[in-house]
Amino acid sequence: MIEVKKIHKSFDGSEVLKGITTRFEKGKTNLIIGRSGSGKTVLLKSILGLYEIDNGEIWYDDRNFCNLKEKDRKKLRQEIGMVFQGGALFDSISVEENVRFPLDMFTSMTNVEKQKRVDFCLDHVNIEKKAFKLNPSEISGGMQKRVAIARAISLNPKYLFCDEPNSGLDPETATVIDKLIQSLTREFQMTTIINTHDMNSVIEIGESILFISKGEKEWIGSKDEVLDSKNKKLNDFIFANKLYAQMREEK
Repeated sequence: MIEVKKIHKSFDGSEVLKGITTRFEKGKTNLIIGRSGSGKTVLLKSILGLYEIDNGEIWYDDRNFCNLKEKDRKKLRQEIGMVFQGGALFDSISVEENVRFPLDMFTSMTNVEKQKRVDFCLDHVNIEKKAFKLNPSEISGGMQKRVAIARAISLNPKYLFCDEPNSGLDPETATVIDKLIQSLTREFQMTTIINTHDMNSVIEIGESILFISKGEKEWIGSKDEVLDSKNKKLNDFIFANKLYAQMREEK
């Protein structure tokens, strides 16, 4: 579980996060949605510790991140997996070397143990053995995202962050990636936070959805509630898409 309490963040005197309080549950796909400039990326980076917040608290289970010493922060970060928007794979090394990279950096595993873990992670995201030795440029965009997810779970994280994981993917592949993230979240009981603007993701895997507007928590609920909300700002955001507006009318 990750919990944020009344967090504020400003840049050059302009307040971007305005006292957001919310909880991200373990074993669920927790989504952050909002318009461009709403503050959702700043919120994600603040929780990760990439931005120091001005006020408030960020709790990773029973640990207040804001009060941790740097050595304890580094230890905590080893419990975090990150799926970047563009995948951020190293193109000069193979698929399996990409997944092995965090193991080389942060563990004292033997080579045999590392290879076993790499095989386990790639198998869990359905990458075939014949692709292990290929470089990222030699596989499809969807497979690259799978490899990025495999790398993110290589250290068996308690917390998984995904920044626009479906960016650049066709709708069918995006749905597959959504379901994969949800499946891994449940299997390994991770606290997963997904920053997204993809409404298909909201409808498919939005077990807990936080909608923020102008740096404030505007609404929180689930995919089963999001189309029936009475919140005007949320409705203006969602039903700008004609398909979802039609779905609401048909209900």
